[in-house]
This record gives sequence, C-alpha cells and structure tokens, in this order.
Amino acid sequence: MKTCQISGEDRPNENQIKRMKALIASLPNDEQFEENSGKLKALSDATRLKILYLLSGGELCVCEIICALDKPQSSVSHHLNILKSLGFIKGRKEGVWIHYSLIDPKIAQLVNELIEVL
Repeated sequence: MKTCQISGEDRPNENQIKRMKALIASLPNDEQFEENSGKLKALSDATRLKILYLLSGGELCVCEIICALDKPQSSVSHHLNILKSLGFIKGRKEGVWIHYSLIDPKIAQLVNELIEVL
C-alpha cells in the first residue's frame, strides 16, 4: 500500500495529515517514553539480565545472588537497586538480609521473548 503521496506543494496530502494526527494523538506522552526508555536501558546490562533470570526461579537472598554472580556485594546491590527502582523486582527484609523476587513472574519470560524477536 502506497501511503506517501506528495501534493504539488511538496507536502503530505490531506489523508496523510489526518492519519499522522491520529497516530500522534495515540502515542504515549514524552514522560512515558522516557520511563520506558529507562527500563529498556536497564535491560541492556548483562548483570541485570542475569539477575532477572536468576529470580525467574523464585525468591533469592542477596547473598545467593552475590554467590551466583561472583561479584562484589556493592556491585550486586547497585544493580538490584536499579531493577527495584524501575519496578522489575521487589525486596523483603529478613534479619540483616534482603530477599528479592520478580514483581511479576512473567518478566523474565517476556524479556526472553523480546530478545528472541530482536
């Protein structure tokens, strides 16, 4: 289907303008694009992806995540805080340890599906 039809004035025709206005009106606002962009940026880090995959098996204590990743506690905590602040994971304090889990168990599956599509 040919949609690009330039009028005699090198401008889109009336139908194209109507279509573009409707499309623009259906877009999320700029704040939502920024938020979504931040979430996708968070997923671009290999350590954070590993954490999501680890948590897809269920809740883990931060000490278990540190052991599984073989990274310093400060580094793991940094990545966990990013994932938590963006709404991917939640934490539950038990004594001196925090246990993390996915906000929604489907997150890791959806991330995997997105990667497969790309």
